[in-house]
Amino acid sequence: MTGWNTDTLAQPAGAGAITIVEGSAFCVSHANGDIVPELPHGMFFRDTRLVSRSTLLVDGAPVEPLSAMTPEPFRALVVGRAGHVPGRADTPLTVERDRRVNSGLREKITIHNYSRLPMSCRVELALEADFADIFEVKEERAGGTAHPLVAGPDGRLRAESTNAPARLGLVVTAAGASLDGARLVFEVRLPPRGSWTQRIVITPTLDGEEVALDPVGAPLHETRPARRLTEWQSSIWVPRIGDDDVERIILQSQRDLGSLRIFDPRHPERAVVAAGVPWFMALFGRDSLLASYMTLGLDPTLAIGTLQTLAELQGTKNDPASEEQPGRILHEVRLGATTNLALGGESVYYGSVDATPLFVFLLGELAAWGALPDDADVTDDLVAAADRALAWIERDGDRDGDGFVEYSRLNDFGLINQGWKDSWDGINFADGTLAEAPIALCEVQGYVYAAYRARATIAASRGDDAGVDRWTAKSAQLKARFNEQFWIPERKCFAVALDRDKRQVDSCTSNMGHCLWSGIVDDDKAAAVAELLLSETMFTGWGVRTLASDMGAYNPASYHNGSVWPHDSAIVAAGLMRYGFVEQAHRIIVGLLDAATHFDGRLPELFCGFDREQYAEPVVYPASCSPQAWAAASPFLLLRSMLRMDPSVPTGELWLSPAIPHEFGEVHLMNVPFAGARVSLDVGDDGDGTSVTGLPDHITLHTVPRGASRA
Repeated sequence: MTGWNTDTLAQPAGAGAITIVEGSAFCVSHANGDIVPELPHGMFFRDTRLVSRSTLLVDGAPVEPLSAMTPEPFRALVVGRAGHVPGRADTPLTVERDRRVNSGLREKITIHNYSRLPMSCRVELALEADFADIFEVKEERAGGTAHPLVAGPDGRLRAESTNAPARLGLVVTAAGASLDGARLVFEVRLPPRGSWTQRIVITPTLDGEEVALDPVGAPLHETRPARRLTEWQSSIWVPRIGDDDVERIILQSQRDLGSLRIFDPRHPERAVVAAGVPWFMALFGRDSLLASYMTLGLDPTLAIGTLQTLAELQGTKNDPASEEQPGRILHEVRLGATTNLALGGESVYYGSVDATPLFVFLLGELAAWGALPDDADVTDDLVAAADRALAWIERDGDRDGDGFVEYSRLNDFGLINQGWKDSWDGINFADGTLAEAPIALCEVQGYVYAAYRARATIAASRGDDAGVDRWTAKSAQLKARFNEQFWIPERKCFAVALDRDKRQVDSCTSNMGHCLWSGIVDDDKAAAVAELLLSETMFTGWGVRTLASDMGAYNPASYHNGSVWPHDSAIVAAGLMRYGFVEQAHRIIVGLLDAATHFDGRLPELFCGFDREQYAEPVVYPASCSPQAWAAASPFLLLRSMLRMDPSVPTGELWLSPAIPHEFGEVHLMNVPFAGARVSLDVGDDGDGTSVTGLPDHITLHTVPRGASRA
């Protein structure tokens, strides 16, 4: 999920950092609520840091942190203490900072005096704004001079950027404050057992106009972020699972996905899933498509919104700078100051080899779930976009005409690797040598195969028999070529890629698990792949390593060469279940959910690939985003895999044959969207007593697996 114009990874925001988010605005601060410019902290709006410093001083000293809570994704409640009494360890002054992000930032500061005597103190809030681009902050390159905050005629502090495509600024409102440069100063007198409260509102400005915020003092439940979260939670299904930890993980994932939704002001009714907090609160093609796929059974509107937005930004011309090509689906959208591809206020980069086939695949999955948009014109537009995407696959994706889609960056500053392992060293041979582009990734051929199958499903849903035959034949041809050229007989595994010379890149990676998931693997090769994925070199006990431990480039603490990514392992588990390897899938599912319990019920973007026998807990990868979209979505794919839920609404069928680990107990899901209805699923211990309530009359339920594999 690397940002398009750099291969440097996100840096940690400091121990105990607090992150709150609403839409594409977010705030990262220290454990005491301070925003410190020397760390990658700040309040961000439109991929730009508006507030680079917000430090609270009481009698010249910072607040000592006691506790920090995030009761809502967009709200932080920080408790600390201030002041010092000579000869005593305790102080009677406590400080509460109640902070909310909502395009801007608002904070209610309350100081309590627990003494029986009156007290006085000087409270200062030091503010700075550097308007640094998010990439500069993420990589700790900001270091610029703060823009001056100047008092306006209305007594409010103001600052404005000069280096953004659109003029960004901020306005600080704090009634009753005196000003000392860029410091808000309050002389506070506290009665015995009394308190003092002050509200601070920081409002972004865009081209000189203030961005609309909720009214100051509005009840929490009436604010826009709270309303959106409540509407989300009321529209999704409710789980009841025998294992309390598993149920808690599912609920946490629901909450996190709700917080990761972003809304286009041009289409406020349309939500898409941002990639992750804090540095990827933007639309990413691959991430948003996969997260939407994983959550189809939770809320299909996320997939519809993602597809519509990506279709609107689909490539229309050849532009080497942005790597745009006709029909290509974007990699990333940014709004920041230093992104240099301004397009209607947005900067769009297209350097992804897999987002385009995944777009078609997701549209086919919507058809399979009976969740295509009700508006026929909208569906027609999406199908047309899918056909443009397929044209890109066969024209620009397969640049040498060998039948495989490959990538090679079109400029000197884009991503070197353009699959999901997009770090500069992510694709390598068994001896550690880097593969050279053009590179054809194994999983991408699987995604293209799935795209062809999906287009056949769409054709079936529209009564297009000729289209069904055409796309089915294309998928069969690709599957045959793939199994011939990517299979390494002596290793009994698939090459991760073919390099520029069409050599098999022979490292052992998790990518081959994606090939199981897409169905491109021949039946006679699947067992060997399953065995390798669960071998000691690949399976840590928590999940599947991205790269086997006996490979030359292996490093358990690397980003892509030996770490464990929950979404990756969840896709592997789904692939194993697809080919009938239930016990192997269970080992990964149980391992991942066990890992989640060590992360307080929230799966992070990735964690280190150390073996479970080496350390009793999964080892944190310090720059990992959390929450992150496809990590938060992974429990839903795990649940679908365990249910072996396979819909085919165009043919009027649903396969449901649960294979749930016995320790998870019963599973009950209420209000599941399916085929235009809401159904309830009830599964007893060990998958016994499966029932579906509310299934539409035209759907036939099969309580056996659809098949060990699908041709």
